[in-house]
Amino acid sequence: MGCDPLHDLTHHSSQAMLMSNARLYWHMGKPRVVALMLLTAIIGMCMATPHLPSWHILLLANCGIALCAAAAATLNQILDQHIDRQMKRTQWRPLASNQLSARQALVWAALLSISGTFILWFGVNPLTAILTLCALIGYAFIYTVLLKHITAQNIVIGGITGAAPPLLGWTAVTGTIEAEALLLVLIIFVWTPPHFWSLALARRTEYAQVNIPMLPVSHGVRYTKWHILFYTALLFVASLLPFIVQMSGVFYLLGAFVLGIGFLVWAIALLLKDSEALAMLTFRYSIIYLAALFIIMLVDHYL
Repeated sequence: MGCDPLHDLTHHSSQAMLMSNARLYWHMGKPRVVALMLLTAIIGMCMATPHLPSWHILLLANCGIALCAAAAATLNQILDQHIDRQMKRTQWRPLASNQLSARQALVWAALLSISGTFILWFGVNPLTAILTLCALIGYAFIYTVLLKHITAQNIVIGGITGAAPPLLGWTAVTGTIEAEALLLVLIIFVWTPPHFWSLALARRTEYAQVNIPMLPVSHGVRYTKWHILFYTALLFVASLLPFIVQMSGVFYLLGAFVLGIGFLVWAIALLLKDSEALAMLTFRYSIIYLAALFIIMLVDHYL
């Protein structure tokens, strides 16, 4: 039977377009950010029980949290598309580069948020669904629309939404909000300012161009560096609390101590030297720090 070259070309072209669109929608959800959130959510689930959480809670809760987190990221890009187009760091994003329309993105965000909330409400428990939806609204609207544009403390106040995943994981298993879960939230909450301000230092010119009052723009570089060091020291103390309250053991204590000293070294180096490259290295270390801290906590939990 003969082949139709035109049909084959059209078929392959359609497949390529489908794959290209799938990648665009995938990137709208900020998958690397969501992956870090899911890591802390999973560890929140594991810390909530002396045994392994049930497989269906692990599957459904993480699926629901991931969908809602991706929806929040998509809404953030819809609301910030005019800013993203002007910043080198974000010009490649699907909306900013006009590869997707705002309408397409809005439909995608609605599908993600509705399906994620549905899974959490009926597959996990209503408390987790409500808290996840609150975090979504907090990040997509309260932080993006209000805080980001009116206060230099935007990332401090808005950081509570990004700190929610371990609490969501905990409530997925227990159905209750407990002090230990809030301690995990506290660690991420205190981690957020030095993490994000390091990036803001490296990108302060871009933030100034789009009139976003990030701390280096509104209060200067030196002021920001001192705040990074202050919050890093605060984080060092907060990271030791799981051991102090006997939530974690000696293995975690050693890991938290070494990682914390490392973060302090980066913060001090940043204070002593004016370098955008150093600011980016500090930002990258902060990501490694958080992932490693929670993984060590998980290993310690099952030792």
